[in-house]
Amino acid sequence: MNTTLKEKPIGVFDSGIGGLTVVKHLSTVLPNEHIVYFGDTARVPYGSKSNSTVIEYSIQDTNFLLHKNVKVVVVACNTASSIAIRIYRKNLVFL
Repeated sequence: MNTTLKEKPIGVFDSGIGGLTVVKHLSTVLPNEHIVYFGDTARVPYGSKSNSTVIEYSIQDTNFLLHKNVKVVVVACNTASSIAIRIYRKNLVFL
């Protein structure tokens, strides 16, 4: 069965649980959306990791969410968004 874009969930990831505040806000402004949240508590914090490690983790987190068939990925991790943004811009499609 093919899922339409409208039916697909929004994916959100963070290096821990702080991104749940982003999920709460998304749920408020987009109440009809389903959300898949990935909090990487096994490897928290990202801020103490090397740039290459943060990029590797961010790619892994994004791939995890893409395998959940999300329509969009929200990077709720400040470290990941600041370090890996170059990789996202180069390799992913932005809406």
